[in-house]
Amino acid sequence: IKSQQNYLSKTSLVNNFNLQKRYTMELSKVYAEQKEHMEKCIAALKRDFMTIRSGKVSISILDNIHVDYYGTPTGLSQVATVLATDATTITISPWEKKMLREIEKAIMQANIGVNPNNDGETIKLFFHPMTSEQRKEGAKQAKTMGDKAKVAIRNVRKDANDQVKKLEKDKLITEDQSKKGQDEVQ
Repeated sequence: IKSQQNYLSKTSLVNNFNLQKRYTMELSKVYAEQKEHMEKCIAALKRDFMTIRSGKVSISILDNIHVDYYGTPTGLSQVATVLATDATTITISPWEKKMLREIEKAIMQANIGVNPNNDGETIKLFFHPMTSEQRKEGAKQAKTMGDKAKVAIRNVRKDANDQVKKLEKDKLITEDQSKKGQDEVQ
């Protein structure tokens, strides 16, 4: 009888260890998902910030412009060379001359605050120096983008906390592990 009790006790310890290992893996999965989602939020914020015009013109202002390339919406950088030739000028040299009209049309539709100048070979975009009003507008856009990113990160954190609470509710982790997990999420 003692040997059976020892066996059951050892089996119980092994099973308990395996369960604890599985629960730790569940928490690790929650943390990994949370980290991945937060990194995506930050990457999206960086992309958004690149579209805001600062003192010097940046070609990233054209990142969201898509051109109809043989029936397929294609990014401007995929059909042309885009260069910032100086602080206020962007030059676009299409790889195919027949794309000039399509690029010009796409830039006008994008409403980026400048009219394209087509010289038959390239398109030049001349940006005026920024006024104080434009700078204030850019600051407002940056604040709005930052606030959206904060909300997105808060939602990711809330989802991760909910997942940890669900693990506790399903009796997959203990209350202490749940508290520790929620602290880790924060």
